[in-house]
Amino acid sequence: MEDRLQSLVDHDAVMIAQIAKLPPRFSRVFCMTANTTTEPHRTTERSAAHVLAQYWALTKPRVTQLAIFCAVIGMFLSTSELPPWRLVLIATLGIWLLAGAAFAVNSLLEKHIDGKMARTRMRPLPRGELSPLQAIVFSGLIGGIGMWVLYSFVNPLTMWLTFATFLGYAVVYTVLLKPYTPQNIVIGGMSGAMPPVLGWAAMTNSAPAEAWLLALIIFVWTPPHFWSLALYRLDDYRKAKLPMLPITHGVRLTRLHILLYTVILVATTALPFAIRMAGWLYLISAAVLGAIFIGYAWRLYRNYSDRLARATFNYSIVYLAALFAALLLDRFGG
Repeated sequence: MEDRLQSLVDHDAVMIAQIAKLPPRFSRVFCMTANTTTEPHRTTERSAAHVLAQYWALTKPRVTQLAIFCAVIGMFLSTSELPPWRLVLIATLGIWLLAGAAFAVNSLLEKHIDGKMARTRMRPLPRGELSPLQAIVFSGLIGGIGMWVLYSFVNPLTMWLTFATFLGYAVVYTVLLKPYTPQNIVIGGMSGAMPPVLGWAAMTNSAPAEAWLLALIIFVWTPPHFWSLALYRLDDYRKAKLPMLPITHGVRLTRLHILLYTVILVATTALPFAIRMAGWLYLISAAVLGAIFIGYAWRLYRNYSDRLARATFNYSIVYLAALFAALLLDRFGG
């Protein structure tokens, strides 16, 4: 394993050295922004740090962090003992690279939408910091490296599952669901629910029912999470002409859906205890976290305000992270 990892490092070092020798005309694809001046043959060059920051933003790092966290939890829950740390690191790298590629493609396809929304108009593509060509080349590069890393140093099953997740998010959700149906979040939520399955497969080369149960929890968590965001960003989604549930079916029905899905979510989180995947520490934690979430959803349904919708959205992120952390503590902290 160490020899294979060393070969990976050596291979990357050679690639970097080769890129450094490329003609300036080719390297500008990565090192120059999309903005141009009115004078021919002149472009606005930025510092290397600024350009790297734009590529980093293209991967939606805050969203990626939560997905990677859930994938790592899947890795640790897949075995009765601590998994090999080298395998955890290399699998995390591969999954992160493909996730970043998917978000970059999503940003490219939604460039015109992002430019209309206050929440997203400062992203690199709407601002012209990066060009569509730079985005697609960057996505292809990190996505290809991610697939190679997973196939060569983890296992083919993890690579194919991660690639399927890439297609589910970047193509099925972004192109086929989000612009056309108010159930986009529900149907497309499966791609966002996959990280624990990917992590589990990376460690065991299998995807048993326990891994899919973790995915089910995220799948049910997704609608109340995103509908809370859609409520207090309603004007944004209306300007972008996206058929989000609050727009197509009204705010009150959306608030009811958030409450109902939250109740279903709390019931679903009891399943790991029911199948003896987790113990009492997890069950008590899930019950407390779920009661708080239901409290938010109930107040949102009865007495709506944008401030409360934002608080519900923020808590939903804390809820998922704490729930999966409780699973991990229950496994190794007892």
